[in-house]
Amino acid sequence: MSKIIASCKNIVKTFNAGEAEVKALQGITLDVYENELLMLVGPSGCGKTTFVSVLSGLLHFESGSCKLLQKDIATMDDVTLTAFRGENIGFVFQAFNLLPSLSAIDNVALPLTIKGVQRAEALTRAQEMLNAVGLNAKEHIKPSGLSGGEQQRVAIARALVHNPKFIICDEPTSSLDHKSGQIVMELLTKIIQEKGASMIVVTHDNRIYKYANRIVHMEDGKITKVAL
Repeated sequence: MSKIIASCKNIVKTFNAGEAEVKALQGITLDVYENELLMLVGPSGCGKTTFVSVLSGLLHFESGSCKLLQKDIATMDDVTLTAFRGENIGFVFQAFNLLPSLSAIDNVALPLTIKGVQRAEALTRAQEMLNAVGLNAKEHIKPSGLSGGEQQRVAIARALVHNPKFIICDEPTSSLDHKSGQIVMELLTKIIQEKGASMIVVTHDNRIYKYANRIVHMEDGKITKVAL
């Protein structure tokens, strides 16, 4: 049995909508294993993004327990939790979230410079990551000069430049064409194998299901099925 990297048990998360309460997560229990690419699928509003936000400590939850890398997220204060995320978690988003005024290499180096890494070392590591995602000739180009697929690869390089043990991808291919989406998923799969990381991918894109080790189906804040 593979090592458990993340473990959530009976997670309940409620949002207040005016006078009404909306139970976004209704007793979610899920383990994520080492070197696993797990996909979280289901209709919009079913709780997928809420769950990964809880798992990464971006959202508090009312009851249950959640451990990531053997650390109890609920017991960390905000400063400790922010530092933990910066050290151990990489985020890849649908909207890329690149800074338009910065070149590709400076966008990738940014998480390292924020952590206090010397600029020369940060740029060296950023260049290595751009090479790894096939953008070694475009390091000085700003996002506006890159295609959508290339921008997503820059975003992946930025998410992985600090060698996180856990990666969260929220709709990483939904705004890409089929070919670009396949390239992105092949890169993510390769990185998991080479770096020994674990990954959750939130997606509606059934074109990429074949890359998953497990597919977890959600509906109305509950897990309804886990498929291998």
